[in-house]
Amino acid sequence: MKNQTKTYVSDIAFTPAVKAFQEIHKSRRNYEKIEEFGGWQSKVTPQLASFLETMDSFYFSTATADGQPYVQHRGGPKGFLKIIDSKTLAFTDFIGNKQYISIGNLSENNKAYIFLMDYANQTRVKIWGTAKVVTGNDELERSFSDTTYNATVERTIIFTIEAWDKNCRQHIVQRFTQEDISKITTPLQNKIKELKTIIKANLF
Repeated sequence: MKNQTKTYVSDIAFTPAVKAFQEIHKSRRNYEKIEEFGGWQSKVTPQLASFLETMDSFYFSTATADGQPYVQHRGGPKGFLKIIDSKTLAFTDFIGNKQYISIGNLSENNKAYIFLMDYANQTRVKIWGTAKVVTGNDELERSFSDTTYNATVERTIIFTIEAWDKNCRQHIVQRFTQEDISKITTPLQNKIKELKTIIKANLF
């Protein structure tokens, strides 16, 4: 019997062509160690769940039948990329510019990819998988609705996880949202007002 080649979760990205370049540039041995010790995940972990709860945007990648890639930004309230179960994520697709490139791609090629960037904490997460479009499921759409977010839902996209990995922090420049900045500056502004009131009372 021939020896069967071991397979790893990371094989979805580390194809034979990729591994060949890792050999040339002498990084293959390091990645072999990661593969042996199960460095990549194929299911939602508590760590990933906590991360997704804080995210209000991500990049969603699809491709045509002949492999032409397309990347689209998706935004919403924090945690709008929801966890259905340990292998499944889902998000509502809001009405946008009506180009329908992503759903058109998914109609002929279900391979998809999610890329999340947390600039404030210099963290990026990459998720490989497949996706399908669900329309006309009122119960599902209601379960995802958020009355505090002003957007109209057109459909739901269900994403099945095949692999995910958390990248290194190198070269991620910190950026902060207005909400992040407000959390820091609001207490300071309140303190300044308080001090101004005290100074004014003492002067007059």
